[in-house]
Amino acid sequence: MKAAVARCQAAILPGVTSPAHAILRDVFGYHEFRGQQHAAIERAMAGQDSLVLMPTGGGKSVCYQVPALLGEGTTLVVSPLIALMQDQVSALHELGVEAAFLNSSLTWEAQQTIIGLARHGDLKLLYIAPERLVQPATRDWLREVPLSLIAIDEAHCVSQWGHDFRQDYLALNQLRDWFPGVPRMALTATATALTRADIIERLALTDPAVLVSGFDRPNIRYQVQPKTDARSQLARFLEPHRGAAGIVYCLSRKKTASIAEWLNTQGYAALPYHAGLAAADRAAHQRRFVTEDGLIIVATIAFGMGIDKPDVRFVAHLDLPKSLEAYYQETGRAGRDGEPAEAWMIYGLQDVVRLRQMADESVASEEYKRHESQKLDALLGWCEVTGCRRRPLLAYFGEKLAEDCGNCDNCLNPPAVRDGTVEAQMLLSAVYRTGQLFGAAHVVDVLTGKSTAKTRDNGHESLRVFGVGADTPAAMWRSIVRQLVVQGYLRADPARYGGLVLTDKARAVLKDAATVELRSDPLVPKKARGKTKADAAGVPDEIAITDIQLWDALRECRLRLAKEHDVPPYVIFHDATLRQMVHDKPADETALLAISGVGQAKLDRYGAEFLEVIRAEG
Repeated sequence: MKAAVARCQAAILPGVTSPAHAILRDVFGYHEFRGQQHAAIERAMAGQDSLVLMPTGGGKSVCYQVPALLGEGTTLVVSPLIALMQDQVSALHELGVEAAFLNSSLTWEAQQTIIGLARHGDLKLLYIAPERLVQPATRDWLREVPLSLIAIDEAHCVSQWGHDFRQDYLALNQLRDWFPGVPRMALTATATALTRADIIERLALTDPAVLVSGFDRPNIRYQVQPKTDARSQLARFLEPHRGAAGIVYCLSRKKTASIAEWLNTQGYAALPYHAGLAAADRAAHQRRFVTEDGLIIVATIAFGMGIDKPDVRFVAHLDLPKSLEAYYQETGRAGRDGEPAEAWMIYGLQDVVRLRQMADESVASEEYKRHESQKLDALLGWCEVTGCRRRPLLAYFGEKLAEDCGNCDNCLNPPAVRDGTVEAQMLLSAVYRTGQLFGAAHVVDVLTGKSTAKTRDNGHESLRVFGVGADTPAAMWRSIVRQLVVQGYLRADPARYGGLVLTDKARAVLKDAATVELRSDPLVPKKARGKTKADAAGVPDEIAITDIQLWDALRECRLRLAKEHDVPPYVIFHDATLRQMVHDKPADETALLAISGVGQAKLDRYGAEFLEVIRAEG
């Protein structure tokens, strides 16, 4: 590795413009930097701090890995996740880079070996958890290591306004004092303007450059539907994705386990993942998801951060996340390879009520609760938007989209919007006349004139509003309740066991002083887009029928090598690299080296075997 780096630094290769470009091409196998990668590298090499925001799959690791190879000494990478450390170090070893991680998964003897390597300057990158870094003993021996850069990954964890705050990150503001003169680079995929400012303050970054790459993930199709029958809706969505890897998010551990069990009865390979599982089971399930093809993980939010699997074709939410930041982070795990992927979500009134109650009953400060309520409002507003979904999603992070995306449910199938003032008045009146004590189900029963023990016992069948909405299906009334809650005309009161209560905003509607616009939810979800048999088998659309045999042979070769080296298949080569091999059919090492994702180290290690497959099958 040192020899390769020296070659890059000594002579600029054809087609590259700097030593950093040479490292990118010769070591990582890529021809050009993306977004703000080169700017971040230049800041690090100049000894200056930076805050780097790049979308998931945007190549954040390159920002600190390239300067690690260019500079003298060791780059220290602070990472909160054991699995992420292990995967990144494995990938670096495949590139011939001297890297290691320190965490609780290692024996004492193994940890001492790594500490010795670091002290002797034999590591270019050392990954460490924040809780380990803040220990005085760790800092003592790290002071003997010539550090060239400190990279703080998942930096949003330091912010109280971020969606994944972690206490251990707070002490990282002392890095400047512990290791004076060492530049720091904070990296995250998800941060609003408020969170960015909080990260800079809490990490005590010195005059940092804020380097923001576009948040847009144009390959991801966003879809949101009202929740009617979660399992049947999920089944319809998953049918065209058989054989594809994906993640299904649920709010509770119990639901996670039951959905995973049900999916297995439907012919899918699915595993649960939640904090209630034994640590060994969680690790085993995550490892299987990363290394196997076509597996579905059904998970709570305990799963996902740091997952570097590029070929996740869908992320489905059966319950609402807590914020747009969380939603963006979770859906960003789909399509990291740049290929088409889907972000699909269903939600209903109960999701809204549950999250409202969680926010209201929190023991946090009033300021924090108010901020969390605002974030939930933003998410709910986004769910009910009638125009392009990508525009408001990007606007939330301060980015403008010039035109509608053409790749979300609202762009592809614009929803009908109508003046719903009369219906809103009927529903608000029913809530008021029943005493603002009852939940949506009972209010809808009153509106539709459904006689039940509760309507009879409470004398509600004698009210003027009883049956006034009988001509409208109950499902549509439930949709109207949800929309009125989202728009702020109603709220669910935890003190009344979720009973619906009018807000001040509702009074204007009842007095004919305001109008209400409603979207028409489809009562029967449209059939999912069909796919070919090739799609279901995991064959990309652009692979010609005559090349399917070569595609399968290259994947089999990759899988065999991955098992031999005990790494995920994508660490050998991404699907995009295999697709280019199928298209170009390189005949020799020079042609193979020209393919994106094939660097010198991987050419030396794997080139002969893949060329043999291409000659045999191409």
